[in-house]
Amino acid sequence: MTSNNAPAPSIDGAALLDEVEAFHRRFNIFPREAAYVAVVLWDAHAHLLDSFDSTPRIAFLSPEPGSGKSRALEIVETLVPNRMVAAQASVSAMFRSVSSVEKRPTILYDEIDTVFGPKAGDNEPLRGFLNAGHRKGVGMWRCVGDGANQTVQEFPTYCAVAMAGLGSLPDTILSRSVIIRMRKRAPNEKVEPYRQRIHEQQGNALRDRLAAWADSVRDKVAGAWPAMPDGVTDRPADVWEPLLSVADAAGGDWPARARAACVELVTAAQDNDEASLGVRLLTDLRDVVFCGADRMPTAVILECLLAMDDAPWGDLDDKPLNSRTLSKLLGQYVTPANKPIKPRGIRTASGTPKGYYAEDLTDAWTRYCPPPPLRSATSATSATPQVTGGESVADSATSIRHTPQEAATPLFPVAG
Repeated sequence: MTSNNAPAPSIDGAALLDEVEAFHRRFNIFPREAAYVAVVLWDAHAHLLDSFDSTPRIAFLSPEPGSGKSRALEIVETLVPNRMVAAQASVSAMFRSVSSVEKRPTILYDEIDTVFGPKAGDNEPLRGFLNAGHRKGVGMWRCVGDGANQTVQEFPTYCAVAMAGLGSLPDTILSRSVIIRMRKRAPNEKVEPYRQRIHEQQGNALRDRLAAWADSVRDKVAGAWPAMPDGVTDRPADVWEPLLSVADAAGGDWPARARAACVELVTAAQDNDEASLGVRLLTDLRDVVFCGADRMPTAVILECLLAMDDAPWGDLDDKPLNSRTLSKLLGQYVTPANKPIKPRGIRTASGTPKGYYAEDLTDAWTRYCPPPPLRSATSATSATPQVTGGESVADSATSIRHTPQEAATPLFPVAG
């Protein structure tokens, strides 16, 4: 006979997470193994929110419909606490629903592209809610009351949010999210048909077991500071810290799998990130236009950029990049002397056209651009178009790089 005072049997966290993963695999085809790990850990972390300083969003995104995004969200819905399907909910309804910690919802937002897509209107309140709710203790302030009898009240925003949609999301939300980039199933990829009347109960049973396990490890998780993989810092570390804490609490092979998934998905997110227009411009100037030259006339810069087939410079707001827009974009960044980058006169043998100096751009290149690609001097200059006078910038650049002494010769020699 078991004593009434006997401790409750411990729950095998690793085995439970294995079961949650198997449940997802019945209905979801994710693009990589790391995605299964991340989604399972995210499901579990939703039961432990108050143990963390922040909660990552999870976003199932794809370029085309019919890629399994909504199904993934449906399975998550069965596994998380107090689910709130919020496709038609107002921002006010969402942040008022978060006010109760005991009944705080896990928000599931399908078709998020209708909110932030190119045809959507102004949705800054929702963006603000999603951004603010990433961090515990951050709220939204609103006036409540009638007429002159209004007071200012803070509404909590901290809650777990899962999203699904076409295309992408605003950068501020992407940087706070685990990104799962979905794709259509191949003919050989099979999943079990999902039947809500049957399978929702099975998911809810796992949900309840996750809640019981979360209660048993809550104190342990709250005091944990998981070791991050090398190179995962700043915002990606904020995103993954709760998930790694869950993995460490579960034990088994989950700590190792979680860190491998972290590195893989963080790297994939960085590879898929579209650089801002300014960073793209700086990178193209360094890698395609200057290519080691110490100065470049504005006219040549524009000709080089507009000749790039895979670049946005030929169609900025329905018109090609011009000298005014170039100056405006570069003026956001500063020189090593902490002054805005501006065009300067370039003294050459044939005149003094306006242009830019590499020395003014070096600080911005170092701070904002990814590492330059490895290339030979010839390939580095092969894409540079012709300039007036019959000699191309590529020919000029190649001709000054044969010896160390010649390499120091400026591309556009100063008129003597």
